Amino acid sequence: MTTLTESPARPLTRTYSRWTSLVVLCAGALMTILDGNIVTVAMPAVQSDLGFSGPGLAWVVNAYLIPFGGLLLLAGRLGDLVGRKRMFTSGLALFTVASVLCGVATSQGMLIAARALQGVGGAMTSAVVLGMVVALFPEPGERARAIAVFSAVGAAGGALGTFLGGALTEALNWHWIFLINLPIGVVAWLAALRFLAPDEGAGLGRGADYPGAALVTGALMLTVYTIIGSGDLGSSTVAVLALVALALFAGFAVRQARAARPLLGLRLFRSRLLTGANAVQVLMIATMYGFQFIGALYVQRVLGYGELATGTAFLPAPVVIGVLMLGLSARTIGRFGAYRVLLAGLVLIVVGMALLGRAPADGSYAVDVLPPMLLLAVGFAAAMPALTGLAMSGAREEDTGLASGLFNTTQVVGGSLGLAVLSTLAAGHSEGLLDGGASAVAATAGGYQLAFRVAAVIAAGALVLAAVVLRERGGRAGKG
Repeated sequence: MTTLTESPARPLTRTYSRWTSLVVLCAGALMTILDGNIVTVAMPAVQSDLGFSGPGLAWVVNAYLIPFGGLLLLAGRLGDLVGRKRMFTSGLALFTVASVLCGVATSQGMLIAARALQGVGGAMTSAVVLGMVVALFPEPGERARAIAVFSAVGAAGGALGTFLGGALTEALNWHWIFLINLPIGVVAWLAALRFLAPDEGAGLGRGADYPGAALVTGALMLTVYTIIGSGDLGSSTVAVLALVALALFAGFAVRQARAARPLLGLRLFRSRLLTGANAVQVLMIATMYGFQFIGALYVQRVLGYGELATGTAFLPAPVVIGVLMLGLSARTIGRFGAYRVLLAGLVLIVVGMALLGRAPADGSYAVDVLPPMLLLAVGFAAAMPALTGLAMSGAREEDTGLASGLFNTTQVVGGSLGLAVLSTLAAGHSEGLLDGGASAVAATAGGYQLAFRVAAVIAAGALVLAAVVLRERGGRAGKG
C-alpha cells in the first residue's frame, strides 16, 4: 500500500498544487459516497417500480456496499502495483459506466448486478484516496486540516445524497439518481487526469493476495446475506451459514499469516490504537448508516413526506457537518485532543439515537426528527475526524497506505452490517405488531423505534470501547 517514504508528496508539491489535488481526490470520493446514500430516499419508488420485497430492498444498497468493502484492500494493493492515479481514474471510469447501467435497469436482477459493478468501481476509486491525502500532507497541522476537509466531504456527502435523491426522484424519476453520474463522472475523470501527479507502481510482478481477497469478500457477503435472510431462513440454515462465514474469516486470517505478500499483514493489528479505532468505527458507522436509511423511511412512511420533502428535511445535517468539520474540527482536536473530542461526539450520537427511539406514529419533524438529527450531525462532525486521526496515527510510516485501506474497509463493513441488522429488526418487529392488530402506520413506527433504540445501544458500545481501548495512547496522540 502507499507509504510516506514512497509517496509522491514531495515532487507533487513542486509540480502540482497539493490542495488542488485534494479537491480532485475529494470530488472523486464524493461521487462514490453520494451514490452510496442517494438511493435511500428513492427506495420506495424503486420498490414500487421493480417489485422488491421489504428485506430484498436492502440489497439495492448492500449489492453496492459488499463488493465495495470486500475489495478495498485488494484494490489498494493493486494501486501500489499499477500506480495509484491509474487505479483512481480506472475506478472512476468503471463507476460511471455502472451508473448508466443502473439508470437504465428494468429488472431487480439488472439493478442489483449494476449496483455490484458500481461497488467494484467505488472500491478502486476509494481505496487509494485516504493514503494519498495523508501522503500529500506530511506536516501534522496541515494533515489535520486536510483530514478535516476529507472527512467533511465524506460525511456531508452522505447526508447530501439523501437530499439529491429526493429531488431527482420527485422531479424526474428514480433512474436519474444514477444517470446524473454520467456528466459528473466524466468531469471528475478529466480533472483527475489533468491535476493528479502520475506515479509509478511497483509492478504486477510483485503480486497480490487474490486468494485472501476472495476469502474476505466471500465472508463479508455471506455474513450480510445471513443477517438479512435470518427472518425468512430457518434457524438451522442461519446457524450453518454463520459457521461457514466464520470459517471463511478464519481462513482469511490463516492465509494472511502464511502468505508471502498478504493482503492485510496481521502485524498491523499489533497497534492497539489502530485496532481499537477501527473497531469503534464499525459500531459508529453502523449506527449512523442505520439512521440515514431508517430515518428516511420514518419520514416518508410514518410522517407521509414525499421524496423531495424528505431530502430537504435531511439537508440541515450536511450543512452542520460541513461547517463544524471545516471550521472547528482541526482547532478543537488541537486544543482538547482527539480522544476527548471523540468521546464527546459519541455521547451526542448516543443521545440523538435514544431520542429517535421515542419517535411515535403521530410524531412531527420539528419535534421528533430535527433535534436528534442535529445532535447526530454535531456528534459525527466531532467524532469522525478525531477517529480518523487516531487510526492513522496508530500506524507506522511504512503501513500508512495499508492502514487507510483498512479504515475504509471497516467503514463500509460497519455501514453494511448496520443496515442489515437494523432494517431486519425493523421489518420483523413491524410484522409482529401487524399480526397483533396494530395499524399499518403504528406497526411501521414501532419497527423503526426498535431499530433506533438498538442503534443507540450500538453507539453506546462504541463509546465504552473508545473510552477503554483508546484512553491511554489516544489522549496523548490526539494533541499537538
